[in-house]
Amino acid sequence: MRLIGNLRHRPARRLTQLYAGLVLYGLSMALMIESGLGLNPWDVFHEGVSKRTGLTFGTVSILVGAAVLLLWIPLRQRPGLGTVSNVLVIGLAVDASLALLPPDGPLPVRIGLLVAGIVGNGAATALYLGARFGPGPRDGLMTGFVARRPGRSVRVVRTVIEIAVLALGALLGGTVWIGTVAYALAIGPLTQFFLPLVTVPEPAPPPAHPAPVPAV
Repeated sequence: MRLIGNLRHRPARRLTQLYAGLVLYGLSMALMIESGLGLNPWDVFHEGVSKRTGLTFGTVSILVGAAVLLLWIPLRQRPGLGTVSNVLVIGLAVDASLALLPPDGPLPVRIGLLVAGIVGNGAATALYLGARFGPGPRDGLMTGFVARRPGRSVRVVRTVIEIAVLALGALLGGTVWIGTVAYALAIGPLTQFFLPLVTVPEPAPPPAHPAPVPAV
């Protein structure tokens, strides 16, 4: 798979935004984990696998992301720098954040962690998508499947995949509660709100040259 992404257009701004978004994404995941009030579907799965295997949450996230990325091959999807970075950076960031955050806390503090985690996740998603270095492996799996099956709705495909992942994660012991519902309701509007604020515009097309005047 060949990486996509044009590094010549505003590289400093885009690279800074990409990695800031990925680190913030990992931090937001850690905040939701520490709240103990529920996780998004993929993180329910990650937590369930972590509990069953003894691996850290971040390690599971990296391994699952890499496995999902391999599924891009039969779908003929091309990853970007952001796609590969997503797999590695988020997993490292979530483990580092979990090591620094204090464990447990009263319910008001946990609610605050949940809210901060959901809002931060929406901002982080907009930051790394707005950098235009490619989607995360899980999003690319959904869009790639739809591209190979014309007529299928992205929304339906995403819903089916996330329900399946959520159910499997719950069976493995992942945390499903009010935070899971809150995330599902809020993440779309939050990402939509932040994305126009941070999206790096595409480079302007080169000016068209006038057609040569034929000699008389």
